[in-house]
Amino acid sequence: MLKFLRFKKNTTVLIGAVVFLCLSISSFAADIEAGKAKASVCVACHGPGGNSVNSDFPSLSGQPAQAISTQLFRYREGNRKNPVMSVYAAELTNSDMNNLAAYFSSIKRTTLHETKPANLTAGPELANKYNCTQCHGPNLLGLQHIPRVAGQQHNYLIDQLRGFKAQTRADMDGNMSSAAANLNDADIVVLADYIAGMADRPETTNK
Repeated sequence: MLKFLRFKKNTTVLIGAVVFLCLSISSFAADIEAGKAKASVCVACHGPGGNSVNSDFPSLSGQPAQAISTQLFRYREGNRKNPVMSVYAAELTNSDMNNLAAYFSSIKRTTLHETKPANLTAGPELANKYNCTQCHGPNLLGLQHIPRVAGQQHNYLIDQLRGFKAQTRADMDGNMSSAAANLNDADIVVLADYIAGMADRPETTNK
């Protein structure tokens, strides 16, 4: 099982690297100020600086830049579909995507959700059991093209997990659909409540 998980993780990283190279030769060439200007239309759904104030819409702040640019690329290419995002992304250049990603990545995540006390214990156990920390990191802050889920909007997390379980949510490499397949709805509710309440903090490593 461990070898299988390592293979899936390595495959995920490879896919992300290929997509990222399609977007830009180097991410540090991105222009944060240009991204901020371009992001003015994003505020209506994703909130000021990408800190959503609506639980149904995801926060973009504090995401790994590559995670944002990868999803924008997938919307533009039709690999992921949404009535609003697909139309918006269709007009974006690769530079636009990298600039937007750099801007939102530079903003500190604001976490407003408060996890129920009972889920402060059950949540981490489920996150480990279903390998959330294997790909998203120990504190679920994301890595490269893998998104940050810590402090993400509660209702959005529930909708996405249910979508992955039902295989109605676009999944780049199948890892999320596989991980969510064994979740029951009670697990999804607990996980979402726990993850949504995770405050911004530095990543930790196991020694």
